[in-house]
Amino acid sequence: MTDLHESLRQAARAHEPDRERMLARVERGMAGAPRTAARRQALSWPRVTLAALTAGAALVVGVHTAVSVVGEAERGARQVVTAPDVTGPPSTPSAAGTESGPLWSDGSVDPHGNAYWAQSNITLQTREPLTAFSLEVRIAQTGGVASTGTWQTLPGADFDVAARRSEGALVYRWTLKAGRTVPAGRHVFATQYDHAQGGRDAAKDAYAATGTTAGGTAHAVGGGF
Repeated sequence: MTDLHESLRQAARAHEPDRERMLARVERGMAGAPRTAARRQALSWPRVTLAALTAGAALVVGVHTAVSVVGEAERGARQVVTAPDVTGPPSTPSAAGTESGPLWSDGSVDPHGNAYWAQSNITLQTREPLTAFSLEVRIAQTGGVASTGTWQTLPGADFDVAARRSEGALVYRWTLKAGRTVPAGRHVFATQYDHAQGGRDAAKDAYAATGTTAGGTAHAVGGGF
């Protein structure tokens, strides 16, 4: 047994570690560590890039949405058009007019028109009730003239109203129905029409009205715009 122990001690003293092999292992281990770190770093880049792209896309979508909303608001603002005031007579009609007996009249182009549409107003004042009445308005065909309607301050059921084309003009006519009366006071009749784009010349437009009082006397008035 003593011989065996002695033999082992001698073998241990005689053994010398292979330094070159150990250094090679250490170097391989050190070389492997950067590759693993690099691999981990390389694997982490797609996740970072994806997160950045996602954030960037969200920002772009937000900006685009804001711009779109502003754009819609601006278009909405541009598309707002004020409708012409057709609810009643103009507050300041022209002072010029014609007069016959109890009748006085005036023709004027309403200031609420635009580049494509116009309204012509005939203001009639009578100091006596009228048992018969007719009004004809001629709007010269200056290009694109087409009727878009009429209105009057008197009840519409009291009149027969018609619009037609005749001899280069658009002609409107109001006729008081039998048994109805135009009361004393101030009344307005209005014609509405489209026309070609731009300012329209109303120099050739005209109107003519006749009214009969209760005593049977007829009176006529008329003029231009």
